[in-house]
Amino acid sequence: MVEYASGHPEFPNGIPMKILLSSLLLFLGASALGQTQQPPGPEEFLRTRMQLSASQIRDIQSGKAVAKILSSSERSDIFVFGAVYIHAQPSAYLEFMSDIHRLKKLPAYLGAGKFSEPPQLSDLEGFSLDDEDIKDLRKCKPGKCDLQLPESSMETVRNSIDWNSPDAAEVINHRAKQGVLQVLEAYAKQGDSALGTYRDKPDPLPVGQRFATLLSKVEFFPEYLPELNRYLLDYPHSKPEGTRDFFYWEKVNFGLKPTIRLNHAVLYHAHSAEREIYALAIKQLYASHYFQTAVDLSFCVPNDDASGDPGFYLITIKASRQAGLTGLKGGIIRKVAVGKTRSSLEQALNSIAKTLEHPATEKQN
Repeated sequence: MVEYASGHPEFPNGIPMKILLSSLLLFLGASALGQTQQPPGPEEFLRTRMQLSASQIRDIQSGKAVAKILSSSERSDIFVFGAVYIHAQPSAYLEFMSDIHRLKKLPAYLGAGKFSEPPQLSDLEGFSLDDEDIKDLRKCKPGKCDLQLPESSMETVRNSIDWNSPDAAEVINHRAKQGVLQVLEAYAKQGDSALGTYRDKPDPLPVGQRFATLLSKVEFFPEYLPELNRYLLDYPHSKPEGTRDFFYWEKVNFGLKPTIRLNHAVLYHAHSAEREIYALAIKQLYASHYFQTAVDLSFCVPNDDASGDPGFYLITIKASRQAGLTGLKGGIIRKVAVGKTRSSLEQALNSIAKTLEHPATEKQN
């Protein structure tokens, strides 16, 4: 099980996350983004800054993903770093990640869909709550609910549904779809303030506030990528030039309960004197279970050696705050969650590399 230290979040070897994540942006070419320090080369970055072994670095450079769990001062937080080298163009990765239909092919995914502009009910084809979730909705009260919901949603469902009707489930799922569209519409106008406060547990959970707290722990953002950091926090304001957004939903079975998530993806392109930086940020707006808040950050760093190889390093940091990871039982659950998070990231990065390097083969499959 991962141990925790006081103060800044740390890797298990005791190096503060702030130093490591700042080093990441130096590697990406931060000198052109307001820094004067010369960025390290890929091998130096992975060896000295990320403290990977020689064999792990060789794995990454040969196209085999490596993932590493970062520890945290908060037991509810999970941070994981992953990297792989891919013989393809960074733009191919961004295009691939924008194709949400690919998620439907993955074993753990029960459904997924990308929203139109503006979002429409037809975008939610295949979206539905599980029978157990529908049963739980009938009992939901503030401070005691198996789904993450604002108090107003609990009251509306309890008081406006004819639970004895044979089409109760159909009505609930239709209203859930309408609720998703309302959240997206409100978020497009008001930003994080529209995400409300979860009242499923005794302690209220302001979603926007929790996201800001989680993002602040990835401490290089305000200093090295201020535009992207500001946009994630201030959406819909402060949009950087050239940035593209899209929204999607996913229903995933993580092994306990199927979970519905609503996400905001931001495609970002920055220039530095040393290299171009391509970034993808995925911000969770809502999750029905487990994930109180989450953000996935991916960086594509083009190869800068003299070989002429058009490949790039794909570096990913996944951060989440999850419910139920404290206490004795929570510690056991956390151990399992940490292991699955690391292994699933490695599998995902390996799959992405294979797909981008052999697109024709993957299309046939």
